[in-house]
Amino acid sequence: MVLTPIHTLARAALGALALVLATALPLAPGAAEASTAKKPTPTAASKGKPRAQAKAKARSGAKAKPRATARKAGPRAKKQRVVRRPPSVGQLMGLHATEDPLSLRSSVALVVDQETNEVLFSKNPQAVLPIASITKLMTALVVVDAGLSLDETLVVSQDDVRGTVGSRMRSKLRPGTRLTRGELMHLSLMSSENRAAYALGRTYPGGLSAFVRAMNRKAAELGMADTRYVEPTGLSADNRSSAVDLARLVEAASQHPVIRDLSTSLHTVLPVGPKTRPVEFRNTNGLVHNPAWDIGLQKTGFISAAGRGVVMQAELAGRRLIMVLLDSAGRYSRIGDAERLRQWVSEQSLLPLFGRRVAPLPQPAPPLPPLPSVRSSTLPAVQLLPDSLPTVSLALPSAPAVAPSSVPLIDPAKPWVQVPALPLTLSGPVAEPVAQPR
Repeated sequence: MVLTPIHTLARAALGALALVLATALPLAPGAAEASTAKKPTPTAASKGKPRAQAKAKARSGAKAKPRATARKAGPRAKKQRVVRRPPSVGQLMGLHATEDPLSLRSSVALVVDQETNEVLFSKNPQAVLPIASITKLMTALVVVDAGLSLDETLVVSQDDVRGTVGSRMRSKLRPGTRLTRGELMHLSLMSSENRAAYALGRTYPGGLSAFVRAMNRKAAELGMADTRYVEPTGLSADNRSSAVDLARLVEAASQHPVIRDLSTSLHTVLPVGPKTRPVEFRNTNGLVHNPAWDIGLQKTGFISAAGRGVVMQAELAGRRLIMVLLDSAGRYSRIGDAERLRQWVSEQSLLPLFGRRVAPLPQPAPPLPPLPSVRSSTLPAVQLLPDSLPTVSLALPSAPAVAPSSVPLIDPAKPWVQVPALPLTLSGPVAEPVAQPR
């Protein structure tokens, strides 16, 4: 399209009219403010606000997702949980405050000569405390005294599992395990298997209640006046006794060879579970592996209320000793206390060689025959001296206070060098020589 001069003039007129109207008419208030407003200059406070808001969002996000943070942290975020066991009955009674010359960590200790009943060491022997799995020693004694067949096969059931729910030690005997009564008694004494001990009581004629009554009746027969049993495993803190009573129990149980052999066995392997998988069981008393100890019978025990304890009968240097340690604080403290008692007895010379057999002393040698009397023997004739002897005068030359140089003195370094003999003068008749006996 070709622009004519008319079109050009018209555009110029419209532009001039628009300029006049823009300067003459006022703008709207909002538009004026928007056009004249400038962006504010950022200050330090305004700069910090976004950062603070970002930190607040991060904190809120961490609180809202604690699991995701813990997962990212990995194993370092996991801390070991320390479980504090409740104090034992002996600690609550203040028995650990009792001092002893060996600084034992067991609040109760007793060492008795089994043959003479002589007390060699004693610490709180009359205190009545929970005895834990030492109960199983009475369990085995009742089974043996009842004359029950040790070859009879018994089955571990769910009743045995429910009866030992409070045990901290994981049992290896699964329900359905078939073992003989002798094998269950073996595991009860050697490995302190709670399900084995419970099965022994459950299968007793008359049931578990009759078995507990038999335990208390046997304790009364042995004179254990401070002893009480409520179940056959020792998991209950109501099974209580004293060191003096337990010494009587050890004395009675040591009369049965089967109890001695099973309690001191080092280990055994038995089929466990319905599939009869072989499982190894070990002795809970580490001293049976020590060649310095000749242990004839032993039983350990532990629950929180009782602490750690052990009873033993050991033949030491030809003497049979019974040791009882109860309420020991620490995992290995009862073993350490037993070793301290062993060393103490040796130092006190109560035993010449503690833990070893000593040959009997040799018989005294027969007396020598008497020597022949001197009076009865024939002696040669002896000439007696006369009643009166002639007078003998000894004349010594006078010597000066200081020895002359010609007379040497005795050298202390050479005492064998003698001083030359000084001249002597004898006067008077000389007596005849006296015959000497040959």
